[in-house]
Amino acid sequence: MSVRRRTTLRAVAAATVVVALAAGCSNANSGANKGGGAAGVLTLGKPDGPQTNNSNPFLTTSAGAVLGYRHMIYEPLAMTNMIRPTEKADPWLATEWAWEDNFTKVTFTLDERAKWADGKPLTAADVEFTFNLLKKHPALNGDGVPFDGIAVKGKQVVLTFKESQFVNQNKIIQTFIVPKHIWEKVENPETWPNRTPVGSGPYKLKTFTPQTTTLTATPTYWNGDTKVKELRYTAYNDNSAATTALATGKMEWSFVFMPNHKQLFIDKDPKNHQLWFPSGLGIHGLWFNTTRKPFDNPALRKAMAMVVDRKAIHVQAQATLYPEITNPTGIPLPAGEPFLAPEYEDATTKPDVAGAKKVLAEAGFKLSGGVLKDPSGKPVTLTFTDPAGWNDYITGLAIIKDNIKEIGIEAKVKTQTAEAWGTDVANGNFDATLHWTNSGATPYDMYQNIMDGAIAQPIGKSSQAGNFGRFKNAEATAALKEYANATGDAARTKALNTLQKIFVEQAPMIPTAAAPIGAEFSTKNWIGWPSEANPYAPPQHTQRTALEIVLNLKPSTK
Repeated sequence: MSVRRRTTLRAVAAATVVVALAAGCSNANSGANKGGGAAGVLTLGKPDGPQTNNSNPFLTTSAGAVLGYRHMIYEPLAMTNMIRPTEKADPWLATEWAWEDNFTKVTFTLDERAKWADGKPLTAADVEFTFNLLKKHPALNGDGVPFDGIAVKGKQVVLTFKESQFVNQNKIIQTFIVPKHIWEKVENPETWPNRTPVGSGPYKLKTFTPQTTTLTATPTYWNGDTKVKELRYTAYNDNSAATTALATGKMEWSFVFMPNHKQLFIDKDPKNHQLWFPSGLGIHGLWFNTTRKPFDNPALRKAMAMVVDRKAIHVQAQATLYPEITNPTGIPLPAGEPFLAPEYEDATTKPDVAGAKKVLAEAGFKLSGGVLKDPSGKPVTLTFTDPAGWNDYITGLAIIKDNIKEIGIEAKVKTQTAEAWGTDVANGNFDATLHWTNSGATPYDMYQNIMDGAIAQPIGKSSQAGNFGRFKNAEATAALKEYANATGDAARTKALNTLQKIFVEQAPMIPTAAAPIGAEFSTKNWIGWPSEANPYAPPQHTQRTALEIVLNLKPSTK
């Protein structure tokens, strides 16, 4: 699997959160890190191949998004910590914000010190313009926030909505703010490559090539001095090249899937080479196309979920890098502990073949001669699909294939190009596939991504918003809406408990791993990285909090 972001199904070259395997070696790193921290340079990279010069912060396929450098140029109103979702966000461009009327109104008070890299002040007019830009151009509004009223009142900005934005509050406060005096002149912001980006962040674009993008620190950054004076992002052609760069110290910060991370990375410099892969509230799992028989039968899906060996997937497919899923609700722990329904607090994902056979028998399936037949008498077979080279996913599919063989299901694995696979997943052209989910401040985002009938599209129509399995359950859709519009915690808890029960009983997808927001990094030249002991941010450099990390780094004295 390639390092990829878990917010949307990108049009599919692959990118955020959390992983890529392809082929070939790039020579673009030839000038990387000659001096490192001593020279004020921090080297980063990803195995996503050559990039096109595009720094539009709102386009998830832009080089700025894929490599992650947009977070160093553009800033949000507030900064949230995805691995500590219940913590209050840190003020950033806004010094404070207040929600009213059951999250249908929010007022932002801006930091009067904030200014753009070209020296102009950042004002409420810029914030108002940005939200109107997203309202007018849905292609830039990746989170689908239903903006309504947008107004400036003195030095404050007030947003109003027709419905509660409890589930979108973090998305709203994390919106990138762009300068009105530049963007108002753009004819088509949905396709604008923004090749000379001007933001309020501490860095500006110095040079761009398809292989290497260099950012340099802005001497007049409004929020203080930066110890890291230059950022160099290299686009490696594959995991092998990126792993080599990490191992040799040419790259100091990345997130690359390594089956043998101890041997390939840690042991090359045990004193300085480190990694940390915490999870938020997103997951990876086997999505079913619930429009195809017999996978439209919840008993079959549940039985398959009961026999999958998550421990084997954790160890063999994911090299223990991805946090293990231990609860059948799919909610990652410990991040999701406050949200678990009482009936599932002690539940486990330990394989239960006998229990699965009982579920199938009660639903009219027959197991004879090692072959499972559906209620119509037809043998149950299916095809798993995922991109070639995404070894963690392919290994995971092989494990699941062996697991379901124990209940008489014959499966085969088909590999595709990432582009073809992404198109098929979006259009519903698959039996079952490993894929990731959205992540958010609560498990709502994960469940909504999987089970919301309101975003389900007919087969053949692209479903970029989620529900790739076309799962339709009126109770689940209603519970999602109830959660989003609830006026208090009790109502939200009730709705979330309902969603957990539907997820376990109906099994629209089988959770296989928590989605890590992790990274590999070196302390040879830079210290101050987040860790389990100091989890101030997820360590992945394609998240907004990457800016917080860079500002926290200091030269090593080693």
